[in-house]
Amino acid sequence: MPAALMPGAEPWSYEPQGTDSGAGVVLLHGFTGSPSSLREIAERLAGGGFHVELPCLPGHGTVVDDMLLTDWTDWSGEAARAHDRLAARTDRTVVIGQSMGGALALWTALQGPGISAVVCVNPVVLPQPPEVIEMLQELLDDGIEVVPGAGPDIADPDGTDISYEGTPVRPLLSLLDHGLTPMRDRFGEIDVPLRLFTSRQDHVVEPANSEHLAATFGGPVEHTWLERSYHVATRDHDRELIATETLAFVERVTAA
Repeated sequence: MPAALMPGAEPWSYEPQGTDSGAGVVLLHGFTGSPSSLREIAERLAGGGFHVELPCLPGHGTVVDDMLLTDWTDWSGEAARAHDRLAARTDRTVVIGQSMGGALALWTALQGPGISAVVCVNPVVLPQPPEVIEMLQELLDDGIEVVPGAGPDIADPDGTDISYEGTPVRPLLSLLDHGLTPMRDRFGEIDVPLRLFTSRQDHVVEPANSEHLAATFGGPVEHTWLERSYHVATRDHDRELIATETLAFVERVTAA
C-alpha cells in the first residue's frame, strides 16, 4: 500500500460555481515532484473562473519507494484520466506541464483533438545519449534502484517545493525510453498555440530541450526566457510572472 501523501502534495480539482465557463486546465507536475509545484498557478486559474484538474501522478507525493514500480504508462495514464475528467465538464482544454509534466502535456496534445493550447515550463523533451542510458542500466544491474538527488533546483533562498530527494533509476529510464524517445520527432504534429517558459540557468533540464521544442513545434510559439529562476521556476523568483502570463494566455486561447 502506498504511503500517505505529504502535506501539500495533494491533488486538487476545482469546478467554478455560478459561471458559464466552458474552459478548463489540466496541470501536470514533474518527475519526483508533486502538485505543490503548480498549485499557485492552479489557484490563479481557478480564480479566473476556469475548471482545474491538478493530479498527483502515480508514485509521487509520498516516499520515493512508491515510485519504483511506476513508469511512463502510469503517469501518462493519469494525465489522460485528468483530461477526461475535465473534458466531461468543459469544451475547451489547455494542458500545462512543468519538467516531465511538460512532456506529458505534449503527449496529451498528441492523443487527438480537443486541446486548445499547451503551456510548458522547463519541459524535458530530449532523450539522453546512449552512454547515459548505458550508465543508468549499469546502476540497475548493480542493484542500485535510487541515486541521491540534490533537492529542488530553486534560486530563491525562500523558495520551496515538495519533491523526493532521491532519483529512482528504473522510472527515469522509462521516462527516457518510453516517454521522450517516441515523441522527439512528433512535435510538428501539434498545431495549437504553445506558451513556453525557459530558465537560462537550469541544473536539471538543459535549455536545449526548450529550444528543440520551439524549433520543431507545429503551432505558434510564444517563448519567454527566465533570467532569475532555476528548474522549478514555478516556485522561484519568476513564479508571479509565470502565473500572470499563464492566466492571460489561457484567457486568450479559450475565449469563446
